Amino acid sequence: MTTTGKQLAAYAQRTEEYMLQKVAQMQADSQPMDIGVLFDAMRHSLTAGGKRIRPALVYAFCEACGGTLPQADAAACAMEMTHTSSLIFDDLPAMDDDDLRRGKPSCHKAFGEATAILAGDALICAPFAVIASDPVLTPEQKTALVQTLAVYEGTGGMVGGQQMDMQFETQENVTAAELETMCLGKTGALMAASCRMGCLCAGASEAQLTAAAEYGRLVGLAFQIIDDILDVTSSDETLGKPVGSDAAQGKRTFVTLLGLEEAKRRAADLTAQAHTQLDAFSDTAFLHALTDALLVRVQ
Repeated sequence: MTTTGKQLAAYAQRTEEYMLQKVAQMQADSQPMDIGVLFDAMRHSLTAGGKRIRPALVYAFCEACGGTLPQADAAACAMEMTHTSSLIFDDLPAMDDDDLRRGKPSCHKAFGEATAILAGDALICAPFAVIASDPVLTPEQKTALVQTLAVYEGTGGMVGGQQMDMQFETQENVTAAELETMCLGKTGALMAASCRMGCLCAGASEAQLTAAAEYGRLVGLAFQIIDDILDVTSSDETLGKPVGSDAAQGKRTFVTLLGLEEAKRRAADLTAQAHTQLDAFSDTAFLHALTDALLVRVQ
C-alpha cells in the first residue's frame, strides 16, 4: 500500500471507530425504545466500506492549517454520517433504485424501504448533535460547522443537486454546463463542505477557507466525472455497485454528453486547477497525492 493509501486508511479507521462510538451512545440514549433494527440499519450503511474521502478531507485540511486530529473528529464523523444518509436515499427505488452499495446490499434491500428511510433520517439529524456535544471545539467553531453543513447539504447544495438530477431524467435536453451545475451541488457541495469544515476546526484564515471550498468544488466535479467514466468502463466488483446503471435509467452523464476521451480530459483539467488551490496551505503532500489518486482511477 502506498503512503497515501496508508494515510487514507488511517483516517478511515479513525472515522469508523468514532462513528460507531457515537451510534452506540445514541442507541443507549434511546432506551427504553425497542428500535434495535434502526441502529442495525445505520451500522449496515456506515460500515459498508468505501475510502471515506470526505472525512479524510476534513482531517487533512485541519492538519494543513495546523490543527490536530481530535479537533476534527466530530466534523469528520458528521460529514461521513451525512454522506451515508445521502447514499441510503439515492439507492431507494424512488431515486436511483440500486440494489448494491459499496459491494453490499443497499440499506433498503437489507432492511426494507421504511427502515432505510428512517436510518437515513437519523443520519441526517445525528451530525448536528455530534458537533454540538464535542468537548474540543469552541462554541464559535461549532456554530460555523453547523451552519456550513446545513447550507452545503441543503437546497443550494447536495439536496438541490439531487433534485436537478431527477429532473434531468425527464428533461429532453441537458447541456454539459447544466450537468456541471448539478454535480457541483450533488457531489461538489459535500466535498467543499468537508474541506471548509476541516479548516474551521483548526481556526483557519478566510483565505484558506475560500481556497479549501474551491478545492472541494473542483475535486467534487472531477470525482463525479470520473464516476461517470467508471460507470461504463469498470466492473460491478471493482465499482461496488452495478455498472451501467446510469445508462439503464437513461441518465445524462459526462460520457454521454462529452464522449469518453473528452470527459477524461475535463477531469484532468479540473484536477490541475484543484492542485493550485493547495498553495494556500502548508504540509499538503497528502492532499496533492490524494488529488492525483482520484484521477488515476481512470488513467
